[in-house]
Amino acid sequence: MMKVKVGLRPIVSKLNMPTVLKTAILPGESIERLFIATQVGEIFYIGDGDIRTFLDIRSRIITLGASNGGYDERGLIGLAFHPDFYFNGLFYLHYSVAGTQGPGSLPGEFESFKPSPCDPKTLNLKWLNRETYYDHIDTVEEWILHANGQPQKRRTLLNIRRPFLNHNGVNSLNFSPETGKLILTTGDGGSGYDPFNLSQTDMEIAGKIIEINISKPTFIDNLPVVTRFNELPVSIQETLAVMAKGGRNLPGIAFQRLSYNQYIKYVGSVGQDLVESIFAFIHYKPIPVTQLVQASSTLTNSVLDQEGFINFGWRGWEGVFPTSFITGCSADPALAEKTISYYDEAITTSVRCLPPLISYFHKDPRADKFGGTALTGVQTYMGNAIPGLTGSVVFTDLARNEGSPPPVRGVLAYTRVRTDCKQSDFSVIETDYDFGSQSAYYVSLGTSLSQSRLYLGVYGSVKVADRHQGTVFEIVP
Repeated sequence: MMKVKVGLRPIVSKLNMPTVLKTAILPGESIERLFIATQVGEIFYIGDGDIRTFLDIRSRIITLGASNGGYDERGLIGLAFHPDFYFNGLFYLHYSVAGTQGPGSLPGEFESFKPSPCDPKTLNLKWLNRETYYDHIDTVEEWILHANGQPQKRRTLLNIRRPFLNHNGVNSLNFSPETGKLILTTGDGGSGYDPFNLSQTDMEIAGKIIEINISKPTFIDNLPVVTRFNELPVSIQETLAVMAKGGRNLPGIAFQRLSYNQYIKYVGSVGQDLVESIFAFIHYKPIPVTQLVQASSTLTNSVLDQEGFINFGWRGWEGVFPTSFITGCSADPALAEKTISYYDEAITTSVRCLPPLISYFHKDPRADKFGGTALTGVQTYMGNAIPGLTGSVVFTDLARNEGSPPPVRGVLAYTRVRTDCKQSDFSVIETDYDFGSQSAYYVSLGTSLSQSRLYLGVYGSVKVADRHQGTVFEIVP
């Protein structure tokens, strides 16, 4: 693929961790503003050359970074503006709720869980006593910007109990230009290897992509906190459809116009030990949650495996590979043993899951590639200012994983859809910005409404507890 080099133009610095980058036109204005949501609960926008506060919900956000050395994946992780935001002032938030800290579903386990084929007890764990043993509660809410410029919460759409602190998604709310529905992309609930197999279990909310019909006026006081679809009130079930399953941790969904009202959908999935993946699809058949719940008591076969439904394959598959875990070899690291974690699941899922558009590896010896750590953003670029990227899919990885000494550097790269249906290649995008001795983790990627401008969120640490180390750049020629 063609080598592309870009510049990074700083827009604003000294931010907290920038998790979501979106643009919108405020009611009564004509200028498209860049909005920046931070993990700790702030939303800023760029206006008239300075940065202004749009909303501050820090008091609503769970205490972040109190354990695990300051690392955390909770907080304000989703922001989406209604397609008619300019007229109706509606926008949507996904965040982890203050005061909901629990002991975790496997106390003492975070990402250290690893299945053992020799120990059946580790292969099919059950999440028991969910109302006691959980990590936190996430909420999805609808807000409105009043004419006086003050935002106010309007209603709660979902309250989801999560088993671990990680894999909650990021940039998790986006509107579909095809259907006008709000799309929630989340993760398998966390830890490693999806210990409860939530992602493939139809009734579990975790590990799915969910369409939310926000046009239905469902206002329910004290909406219950749930983990399964059948625990939701019927009026809420009627607003939901499941678009895909088998996601490990999904950093949003991106849309690329293919024809009138038909789009290619791109979804990234963060890998476990070997590979990061981006999936692409056009046609899909969402399953109404009411149908799913009705069928759950009568069918033995998975409702979500019918023709036309999207399955990304996790936990049986990690991108292009059957899910493996690695046992180090002290004599020679190159001889590390890779053992298939869930062989039976890999077999049964193999004919159902969607192959990825691309996979890139945590270790890659090729000179023009890189070893990745975690996929953090996927966007399409339809602008002309950077001709080498026009019509391509741009993605970011948190940090190069190549054993090099600090400072850390994230990675920009791009790929394209192939017409022959084969897996695509990718190419690293070179940047000319000098970060000096400061680490630069690439934590978020955003685009303008027309997909003609790209924005990059960079942080000087991987820990949310290390404050005010964020910079947002525009990616320029």
